[in-house]
Amino acid sequence: MKSSEVRTLQKKTLQFLKKAHLVVTPKESRTIEVTDMGLGMIDEIGLELVVYENNDRYCAKEIVLLPRQTCPEHRHPPRDERNPGKQETFRCRWGIVYLYVEGPPVRKPKAIVPNTRKEHFTVFREVVLKPGDQYTLPPNTLHWFQAGPNGAVVSEFSSPSDDASDVFTDPLIQRMPVITQ
Repeated sequence: MKSSEVRTLQKKTLQFLKKAHLVVTPKESRTIEVTDMGLGMIDEIGLELVVYENNDRYCAKEIVLLPRQTCPEHRHPPRDERNPGKQETFRCRWGIVYLYVEGPPVRKPKAIVPNTRKEHFTVFREVVLKPGDQYTLPPNTLHWFQAGPNGAVVSEFSSPSDDASDVFTDPLIQRMPVITQ
């Protein structure tokens, strides 16, 4: 992704946070993470993140999803014999989020699975999150999620986050953004 595209998406992210009545500091505004997951399809697959805190005990962040933007299927595996992997709670602040987890699949998902990567979405138990709704995922649970037609803002509260250790179903995913001039 080009740095100019990142700046444009950071500004758009701030607009969504404002809709959700969430205030971020100037430093947080400048450090909004934008990732296209290495696929170059940011409107379909990607995320915008504000990380408030990520230490050796817990993590707190805001996830902003553009309209119909999808965080691809992944899981947070065990890190060692004492750490079972990241457990996370998603709380919808604004918009609608379609969350998919392991379990009996819904017949007609509300999400629109990105056509070019369709085979990398395998779990379809649907959880619909509206403002005030929340859902907790145990460690090592396959999941993916998508914003509704107007976008969404989701707070994530979790055990420590180590994005580099996430395991994506799609082998082409690169979680950490590569920014070019």
